[in-house]
Amino acid sequence: MLYLFSIQADAPLPHLSIYIENMQRGMHGSDTGAFDVKGRFVPQKFEEIFIKHAKTRPDGLTYLEVEDMILANRDPLDPASWEGPQIEWGGIYNVASDNDGFLHKDDARGIYDGSVFVKLEEKRAFSHHSAM
Repeated sequence: MLYLFSIQADAPLPHLSIYIENMQRGMHGSDTGAFDVKGRFVPQKFEEIFIKHAKTRPDGLTYLEVEDMILANRDPLDPASWEGPQIEWGGIYNVASDNDGFLHKDDARGIYDGSVFVKLEEKRAFSHHSAM
């Protein structure tokens, strides 16, 4: 849902683009707080996600732990904000979790800084090349 609020008029793929300079427009009541109101990344809040919710292993979240985190951050007075985290974190988990079902901390952080997309493309290119 963040893309709806961060979109620019000249976006080439508006449904897939997130513009960092407009990040604060996508904040909602059920946010993790990993970005502040000015759109700056807050490392302490990001770390809290794993400190509080990574029960199986400290460097990764299972799908159920992601769900637990979403529910823990849910603002009961803002039901309109409940769907966003489901879509956002569900997408992050689907894109970046490993074959064992863990969303690793470095990959989750890579969603925030964009580095995971380079890693995923390299992985895709390698598997595509290996299949030939």
